[in-house]
Amino acid sequence: MPTPLPGLYLHVPFCRKKCPYCDFYSTTDRSLIPRWLTAVQKEAAIYRHTFPAFDTVYVGGGSPSQLPREALEELLLFLNRTYSLIPGTEITLEANPHDLDPALVKGLMELGIHRISLGVQSFHDDHLKRLGRTHTASQVVRLVDWIREAGRIALGLDLLYGLPGQTLEQWRNDLEKAAALRPEHLSCYQLTYSPGTLFGVLKEKGKVKPLSEKEEGLFFLFTSRFLQDQGYIHYEISNFAREEKHRSRHNQKYWRRIPYLGLGPSAHSFLGNRRWWNVRSLHAYCRAAEEGRPPLEGEEILDEEQVRLERISLGMRTREGVDLEVLGDLRPVERILDELVRKGLCLIKEGRLVPTTKGFLLADRIPLYL
Repeated sequence: MPTPLPGLYLHVPFCRKKCPYCDFYSTTDRSLIPRWLTAVQKEAAIYRHTFPAFDTVYVGGGSPSQLPREALEELLLFLNRTYSLIPGTEITLEANPHDLDPALVKGLMELGIHRISLGVQSFHDDHLKRLGRTHTASQVVRLVDWIREAGRIALGLDLLYGLPGQTLEQWRNDLEKAAALRPEHLSCYQLTYSPGTLFGVLKEKGKVKPLSEKEEGLFFLFTSRFLQDQGYIHYEISNFAREEKHRSRHNQKYWRRIPYLGLGPSAHSFLGNRRWWNVRSLHAYCRAAEEGRPPLEGEEILDEEQVRLERISLGMRTREGVDLEVLGDLRPVERILDELVRKGLCLIKEGRLVPTTKGFLLADRIPLYL
């Protein structure tokens, strides 16, 4: 279970190539790694008194596995010197399957990394090619064997559904192959066609067709049912854990509004009722950090009503749901609550409004009525 201690997110903005569906900030210029590494350490020093201790560290991107081992080692040693990472701190690294080999996997374990989240996306090589991925399905299976041989590393797999031309049967095959590897964690995301990405452009031109709302529901409900039948806990809209202890402690901080610090270009942070985010430019980020300035692009201060709505929105993404006290006076929404329960979208138990699997489908809409 997560504790009230903050979490630390570190954005590594380097990728081998830009995937056509990805709208996370990244660059392919690996020559900038040394400058970024120095800038991150300067930014971290700015916040060492505001955030003195963490119990989760999440290294995301980008592709953190693009960093040389020496850079990762320097970074983790610096974080240990600058902040208090309590014993048992959960350290997660996102990785591209193409970047890892047995020696690097062993090295990651020696550096104290407890969880590896692999961007698998699909077990169909033609789908991987369409997604711009550089690995194959067979490489993933071999890599999982290496990770298991290394021991003491929890494995997470990320998968995408709703790909152009993908059938439900092909998605079933992806889930079967993923479940057969018995990862401790699975994240299943619907492909989004974000503006500014190649897939977003293709959608605007009518060259690809996203899932209809009905198809979204079919894929989502099938995913939940299939993985729960395999023994996984569907604890958040897109996330499944093999056991309670395998839930992502770090990501649960986001959904529970526990403070977190984001370091690196485009990283987001949260403390109290304040949210802030960094510039989406590596050069601007480094320049600010080198000058001793927080590399901010923007911030917002949430008022009481915004905090209430945020608690509802985030709570409806998880099996924990929302404390009914957050809703305030229940009389104006009593009819709506009864309707949510009657339609099988929510349950009311132990003083909480809890979404069902069917309710997850409407998690973005339900808060609008509360």
